[in-house]
Amino acid sequence: MFMGIDDLSLFRDELQDVTPLHPVNHVRHHTRKPPAIPLKTLEDEQQVIRDMLSDAYDPTELQPGDMLSYYRPGIQLKVFRKLRAGQYRTAAELDLHGLNALQAKQMMLAFLHTIQPGMGDCVRIIHGKGNRSDHRGPVLKTKINHWLRQHDRVLAFHSARPVDGGTGAVYVLLRR
Repeated sequence: MFMGIDDLSLFRDELQDVTPLHPVNHVRHHTRKPPAIPLKTLEDEQQVIRDMLSDAYDPTELQPGDMLSYYRPGIQLKVFRKLRAGQYRTAAELDLHGLNALQAKQMMLAFLHTIQPGMGDCVRIIHGKGNRSDHRGPVLKTKINHWLRQHDRVLAFHSARPVDGGTGAVYVLLRR
């Protein structure tokens, strides 16, 4: 179809107030990507619900993300807060990853025995979070919580700061 001069001038008159679109070399999607769903977290939550509904559920059992915290009577709150904040220099550390409960107990007892009073008051014990312990819960974490409370050199302990292992490790304050 051929446009005459009158048609062309009419067309230009009609379009004089129109703002041209700028060319864009990519497509803009107005929908957002769906958030990632962490499968392990969902599995853990479902397992917690199943465990809570079972007859064997004990609400006092430790879970992988639970904090460990203990101090003997007579320990100053200021001292415990300093331990909890990770403000003591750690004299030594022990990593119990991959050990069974018996090996871990022997290693921990030997480790605490080798720390001499002049070496420092604080040590770090890495027990792991227990994420791979299935439905049994964090085995070593539970045992460490129990053993440290019974040890006569242990004055206090608390789960570490995230940079030092978080709920997979504890700071332990020892008697001099």
